[in-house]
Amino acid sequence: MAISLNHVSIRSLDLPACERFYAGLLGLQVGPRPPFPFPGLWLYAGDTGDSANAVVHIIGADRNDPEGLKRYLGDRDPDSLQGTGVVDHVAFALTGLAAMRARLTTQGVTFRERTVPNLGLHQVFVDDPNGVVVELNFPAAEA
Repeated sequence: MAISLNHVSIRSLDLPACERFYAGLLGLQVGPRPPFPFPGLWLYAGDTGDSANAVVHIIGADRNDPEGLKRYLGDRDPDSLQGTGVVDHVAFALTGLAAMRARLTTQGVTFRERTVPNLGLHQVFVDDPNGVVVELNFPAAEA
């Protein structure tokens, strides 16, 4: 059996804020998304012509029109759409630590950093607009 992580889905009440975070800040690209009966975004790392590169799916939770989402994925209390719940964080591997630090600082995004001993890994932690912890992993040599 072969297994790999395909994507992360996040329900959100604020699609524009998610687009600013994942596309504007992290550099993912908004790309094609199937015509689901609810709003959302698919964010790609790489060619937007290959749906396998859609690594983050933002599921739009519309308080004024929740029926399409309820029918397709099931009901969730909109007030529960904050934080990571039992999932602690989502991680991405990147390069360009100095540029990312500058981008985070310029945009006023609070971040936390640490270098993992013995792994050659420097981590930057940020919270997305929904309170999901996002770990950005860079080569420790960049720190």
